[in-house]
Parts: sequence; C-alpha cells; structure tokens
Amino acid sequence: MIEYIQAWQCIGCGKIEAPQPCIGVCRDRKVLMVGKDDHDKALSDLGALQARLTRVHDMLQRFALANPHEGQWERSWQALQVQVRDVLTVLDAGDDASEAKH
Repeated sequence: MIEYIQAWQCIGCGKIEAPQPCIGVCRDRKVLMVGKDDHDKALSDLGALQARLTRVHDMLQRFALANPHEGQWERSWQALQVQVRDVLTVLDAGDDASEAKH
C-alpha cells in the first residue's frame, strides 16, 4: 500500500514543509515530488501496461510452442502471421491510447 506524506506547498515560491520536528541534524537536499493525482495516474498507466504485456506475452508464447505437422508448414505459417497481426493490434492499441492522452 502506498503511503502519502501530507505537506504544505507555498503557492508563490513552491516551498514545501511537512509537520516534522527537527532534532538539529538536518541537511537540506534536493528532492523531487509528484502530486497524488499524477502519481495515481502513473500507477494506473503502469497497471494497464503490465496487463497488456502479459496479454502479448501469452500471445507470443504460441510461437515458441508452434510445431507444424508434416506438409502443413505453409498453413501454420499463415496462421502464425494472423496471430502476429493480433499481437501488433494489441501493442498498437496501447500506443494509440497513450497518444490520445497527450
């Protein structure tokens, strides 16, 4: 589970403060933060990508397991070509969706 740290950001200069008592040993360093909405969107996009990759993996695994019968290589080759087009469609669908969001 993701935990969020509630902080306060100045709308003018962007300074961020979190309610944390200092014990006197702090050193400032540059940190990069992302808003919760952006973070949640990135997690959602990652989940969708992982699901798409799992689906494509399963589809491509057919090639590793393919073993055409004697005299049937051409028919098998054509069937595999159709399946490759299906895989490409799945991959292209993801690209189209990400381009539409930007």
